[in-house]
Amino acid sequence: MRLLMVGDIVGRPGRNCARDLLPKIKENYKVDFVIANGENAAGGLGINRKTADELFNYEIDVLTMGNHVWDKKEIYNFVDSEERLLVPANYPPGTPGKGYKVYEKNGVKIGVINLSGRVFMEELDCPFRAADEIIKSIAHKTEMIFLDFHAEATSEKLALAYYLDGRISALIGTHTHVQTADERIFTNGLAYLTDVGMTGPIESILGMEHESIVKKFLTKLPCRFEVAGGDVQLNAAVIDIDEKSGKSTNIERIFETHNF
Repeated sequence: MRLLMVGDIVGRPGRNCARDLLPKIKENYKVDFVIANGENAAGGLGINRKTADELFNYEIDVLTMGNHVWDKKEIYNFVDSEERLLVPANYPPGTPGKGYKVYEKNGVKIGVINLSGRVFMEELDCPFRAADEIIKSIAHKTEMIFLDFHAEATSEKLALAYYLDGRISALIGTHTHVQTADERIFTNGLAYLTDVGMTGPIESILGMEHESIVKKFLTKLPCRFEVAGGDVQLNAAVIDIDEKSGKSTNIERIFETHNF
């Protein structure tokens, strides 16, 4: 299976970029399955029904989320019923939504897990122990398991990758919106990238207008952040996974720009 993971989609510019560039990328790379992080898809923070449907219309198979998952309260109306939307699985028991699922595409099954880090982020349940439990529950259904680890600290992402090497197919980091250059295949077949990056405005700070963020650093006063405009970038990674063994054989970063 050839899987495409698309970096955090930020606001309308990110959605338009996905609309325009994804068809070509899918065709050029002969992609079988598409995952994208959508936690910033609606106005830069959170997701709603309209933006989720828009992204699904671009043939994205699964949307994962992160620490902004609850920023748009509308998500409570569909998070339980939308099978293609995942929230971090290590939120405490009783939290709405699902954190993992085994999907089937063209007769092939793949497990997708969404977890959130705890270092420099909100303290959720342990992602290491959550991963253990999830893998136990789905490993008999498929050899291929993909994990979007939405985390800040590179050390936490690497630690979880070493911990899970040989038990899952790939761990791709999200959250920082900056694509890293450390893609590799671990000893036991886990494809890894510390952060896949962002799909959104280039002239920005993490997709948002830079003026207000600079002002906040200078003054420490509350500022309203707005999604930036202008040209956009799409950051992604394509991963080849052996369907029988579940081991990854190749990972390649994608960085494309688009003019508006």
